Amino acid sequence: MGRPSKRIREIAEMVDGSKAYTLKEAIAILKKCPPTKFNQSVDVSLQIGVDPRKSDQLVRGTVTLPNGTGKSLKILVFAQGDKVEEALKAGADYAGNEELFEKVNGGWTDFDAVIATPDMMRQVGKLGKVLGPRGLMPTPKAGTVTTDVAKAVQELKGGKIEFKVDRHGVLNNGVGRVSFDDDGLIENIMAYLNAVLKAKPSGAKGQFMKRLSLSSTMGPGVKVDLRQIDLT
Repeated sequence: MGRPSKRIREIAEMVDGSKAYTLKEAIAILKKCPPTKFNQSVDVSLQIGVDPRKSDQLVRGTVTLPNGTGKSLKILVFAQGDKVEEALKAGADYAGNEELFEKVNGGWTDFDAVIATPDMMRQVGKLGKVLGPRGLMPTPKAGTVTTDVAKAVQELKGGKIEFKVDRHGVLNNGVGRVSFDDDGLIENIMAYLNAVLKAKPSGAKGQFMKRLSLSSTMGPGVKVDLRQIDLT
């Protein structure tokens, strides 16, 4: 193997792998990393004390980040009749039915979120092979299967995200951008952690939130000390 790049060496020197930092310290480290040509995402990785194999311990929910995600979402809405116009007026990038079904079925995925009215779900379900692996399948629980398409579009554009535990008991989500000010990022992270805490299943035993780390798209993973976070 070749020698690590100067950028990687600089990043490695900033993080003490044996230490857990405060949220403010972790954010400061990510912001000090050598800059990139794009506005990096700030991501949360949270290990929780559940057994995802048990259906009563699945942790899933939504949260509206108070300062948004910093990402301009492209939203696709499957609807018909007046609902198509409603969705487009609310800010959807694409809305319709047959033509869009065919396009997606052909492998087109130039969108970040999908909303559907309930009457469309039989056809949307047939797109599972395309939407499923990308986590784009609409669900009532996430508020993306609804008759109120305008509200759903506005919520997603306004910073609403879905979290769902993976098979390793970990939640991974983007919670902002490196360009956000510290307070904005901390507000978003606290809103996220409180929403996860509220979604704690009754069957979860012992410590619920086990390990938290922050990272940026091209930056390091920084361990955060959960004991120093005051959750409501």
